[in-house]
Amino acid sequence: MFRPLPLFVGLRYTRAKRRNGFISFISLTSMAGIVLGVMALIVVLSVMNGFQNEVRERILGMTAHMEVQGGRDGLADWRAVAERGKAMPGVNGAAPYVRGEAMFTHRSYVQGGMVNGILPEAEASISMVGASMQSGRLEDLAAGEYGIVLGEGMARQLGVTVGDPVVLVTPRANMGPTGFVPRLKRFSVVGVFEVGMHEYDSALAYIHLEDARTLYRMGNRVTGVRMTMDELFNAPERAAELEAELGPGYWVTDWTRRHANFFRALKIEKAAMFIILSLIVAVAAFNIVSTLVMMVTDKQGDIAILRTLGASPRTVMAIFVIQGTVIGAVGTLLGTGAGIAVATNIDVIVPSLEEFFGMEFLPASVYYISELPSELRWSEVGTIAGVSFGLSALATLYPAWQAARTRPAEALRYE
Repeated sequence: MFRPLPLFVGLRYTRAKRRNGFISFISLTSMAGIVLGVMALIVVLSVMNGFQNEVRERILGMTAHMEVQGGRDGLADWRAVAERGKAMPGVNGAAPYVRGEAMFTHRSYVQGGMVNGILPEAEASISMVGASMQSGRLEDLAAGEYGIVLGEGMARQLGVTVGDPVVLVTPRANMGPTGFVPRLKRFSVVGVFEVGMHEYDSALAYIHLEDARTLYRMGNRVTGVRMTMDELFNAPERAAELEAELGPGYWVTDWTRRHANFFRALKIEKAAMFIILSLIVAVAAFNIVSTLVMMVTDKQGDIAILRTLGASPRTVMAIFVIQGTVIGAVGTLLGTGAGIAVATNIDVIVPSLEEFFGMEFLPASVYYISELPSELRWSEVGTIAGVSFGLSALATLYPAWQAARTRPAEALRYE
């Protein structure tokens, strides 16, 4: 079968047994470095994708995808706003809420936090609080009975359980004979929830919407309306449409704006990790330079003979480009395969390693996410493989150019 001369000689040099064993060692080291670098990149980025998704789901499990708020006095026509929101394509739930700050006291314990007034029957379509109850039920909140559901961290700080009283002190004071007196209201704990994020478990409390209106003197108004969507990444577009439809006097925001700094930090961290781990691939790829430089020196006589037989400098250059590219391609393929295998089976590999070493990498008593999540994205796999192969090919150019400059007469003088 006919094969071009550069391809034939380049592949032959790649397979041939070296007279200098050190060259073979460096070639294998270069290939192993590319394999490890590519595998590490795929596995680390897949794990970071998994963690990002887990954190996003937990944050959005407690906050809506989209919120509509009025002015300082709140929304009076919240029912009409909720209906307009639910009529939009992709919106699958809408619920009113009243939000306010308060101090929670029990005996000598005091804790600050946020109070959310909700409709228990509508909250299931907005948040995961109902599914995260450790004791009691969210439905136990009833208008006029002044029940309260606390986060696990707050309940622990106050030392309360279901049935215990908690006194709420609000910032809005009453005017009495002796001056301003803080507004106090006694509530009874009817449930405790835990969603696994400290900022929610230690600072959030839920009461019935009507009790919150009474407590914060909202009348028939609410703070706003929260909405959830089938596809959360459509929230910015839907928020802009709803704000234009409602007109001035309404403020519509979405989850990308409320948590922009956090998700931007995750994105920057992921990009930095990609750059850092790419250096492993770069170092391994540029080891190919050393391999080919020594190969060119070792094959000076062969190169000179090829030149005297009529091979052009371009042909000689192509021979060594092919040889180095093969090393990079094989390393990239092996690393990609290994990375995909580890990333897709990390839920099996990590428990096996924990059992072998007799330790937990992410103890459940310390970390709420006690397992390493992983999400393999094929676009990232393609990018990593492309970068690795590109660096390997780039590393072949200088040694191949040096080989093409070989002068046959000088090379054969001492042969």
